[in-house]
Amino acid sequence: MIRSFLNAQIRKFGRRFNYDTSYMHEICAVSPGAVYGLLKLPEFYRYRGPALGQPVWTGALLASTLDGDCGPCAQLVIDMALAAGADRETLRLCAEGQADKAGAMGLGFRFAEAAIKADPMADKFRSEIAREFGEKCALSCAFAAASGRIYPVLKRGMGHGQACQRLDFGDTIVTLAA
Repeated sequence: MIRSFLNAQIRKFGRRFNYDTSYMHEICAVSPGAVYGLLKLPEFYRYRGPALGQPVWTGALLASTLDGDCGPCAQLVIDMALAAGADRETLRLCAEGQADKAGAMGLGFRFAEAAIKADPMADKFRSEIAREFGEKCALSCAFAAASGRIYPVLKRGMGHGQACQRLDFGDTIVTLAA
């Protein structure tokens, strides 16, 4: 009975974002308890800090996800960001490697890229985020930078890795190289 409930919730999520949830169903078939662990992950990365810093957080999550995957997980982050009201053009600029032209979202994106690569510029970007948007925003971006790669790595570990794909921004398609 619990598997039926969990699978129904998984299907609902998949339909909402046109997302392939087959790996989630596989987890449920093996261990419903593991699904509960999977369901707790958003609590970690969804710490977003203040509303003013949402574009910065979005940029950090997108950079981290793109670092782990340029396929379905990246598309899901884009779709969820657009559904939450993120600016389509700045999302696209970040994905195309033009984060320096993407304002606050680009700042979060560059911060996450630097943090992931252990680039000393991460400290500069973090200080800038804290100065402009507050310490809570800087903390939320650290959470986003750390977490965007979780799902892509989990999926690859389960044999559900995906090749790079075209990312749909609603009005523009961007093809990323692997």
